[in-house]
Amino acid sequence: MFERLNHFSVDNSIVVLPDFFMDRIVRFNSENKLIDMLNSKKTFGGGSIRGIQTFDIKGGNAVNVAYCLAKLGFCVTLFTVANKLGAAVLQSVFSKFGKKMDLNITDGKHGTTTSLEFEDQKSAVNIMMSDVGDLETYGADRISRQQDLKKIQSASCVILTNWASNQMGTELASYVFSNSSKALHFIDPADIESRRDEFRDTLKDMGNIIDVLSINENECNSLTHSLGLGSMLSKDPSNKDLIKKVAKIISEKFDIEVDLHTRIGSAWSNGKEMDFESAFAVEIRTLTGSGDCWDAADVIGYLAKIPPNERLLFSNACSALYIQNESFETPSMDEILEFLYNHVSMD
Repeated sequence: MFERLNHFSVDNSIVVLPDFFMDRIVRFNSENKLIDMLNSKKTFGGGSIRGIQTFDIKGGNAVNVAYCLAKLGFCVTLFTVANKLGAAVLQSVFSKFGKKMDLNITDGKHGTTTSLEFEDQKSAVNIMMSDVGDLETYGADRISRQQDLKKIQSASCVILTNWASNQMGTELASYVFSNSSKALHFIDPADIESRRDEFRDTLKDMGNIIDVLSINENECNSLTHSLGLGSMLSKDPSNKDLIKKVAKIISEKFDIEVDLHTRIGSAWSNGKEMDFESAFAVEIRTLTGSGDCWDAADVIGYLAKIPPNERLLFSNACSALYIQNESFETPSMDEILEFLYNHVSMD
C-alpha cells in the first residue's frame, strides 16, 4: 500500500459537486452547559453569552472533499454555487493549489451552517443547523455548458455530495453519472432522515450507474429503516460484526459497493465480501468535516485499486489526522503514510 499510494497519480481530474457552506463552529463541553446558559439568559430576559469558543471556516461536503483531494496532490474540478463574497473565499482557500484546482462557481446564494460541537468524557457529537441557500435547487442546468460537460466526461471520478439538501439531487446525480461513463461514480448523501424513502428509491433506480455509496452510521440507520429493517446499527453500535453485516445487506439490496464509516471503525461490502478496520484512537480536537476527509481518502483508495482493508485503513488514518488537528487542516499524503507506518503492521 505504501509504495502504491506514495507514487500514485490519476490521468484526469476528479470532479466534485455541488455544495459550499460558510461554517461557524461553536464548541461546548456539554449540551447541559449550553442549556444552562440559555435558560439563565431566558430567565434574565435576554442578553449576551460571552466566552464561547467559535471558529469560522470554509465548509460544505463538496468543498471539504475537494480541498482534501487537492491537499493529497490530485487535480480537482469543483462545481458549486456562491455569491461574490463566497467566491472570493473559495478563490483564496484554493489558490495555493494552482493549476491543480479548477473552480467552477455559478452565481447564487451559498449555504451557511452553525455547527454545535459537544465533547465530554463520554462522547463527542456535532449538530449542524443550516441554511442551504441555492444548493436546494442545484440541478443539471448549473453545469450544462459544453465546457462543463467536457470536464465531466473526461473525469477519473465524479463525487456527488449532500444529496439530502438538494431537491434536485437525483436529477443532478443522473446527469453527471450518465455523462461520465469512464469515471468512478461516488455518492455521499449526507443526513437523509427527512428524505430516507426518496433516497432509497433513488438508489433502486440508479444502482446501475452508482459505483460506491458512502454513509455514516446515522445515514445507515435511516436507510435500513426505509428498507423495513429498523435502525439496525442503533441496536448495538459497537458491534463490528453487525456493522459489517449491515454494510453487506445494503450492498445486496442495491447492488452497489458500500462504505460505512462509524465512530468505532469502517466497513466495506460488495454484497458478497465484507471487511472492517477499527478507527485509530486519537485525541478529538475537531469533528466537523472529518467524514469529508474520510471520503476523499476512500476515493483515492478506489482509484489506486488497493485492497478494501488497506483502503479503509488509509481512510481511517486520514480522518484521524484531521480529527486530532485543531486548525481544521487536512493531512498530506506524506503525513498519512507516515501515520500508517507508525501505527499499522502491514505484514
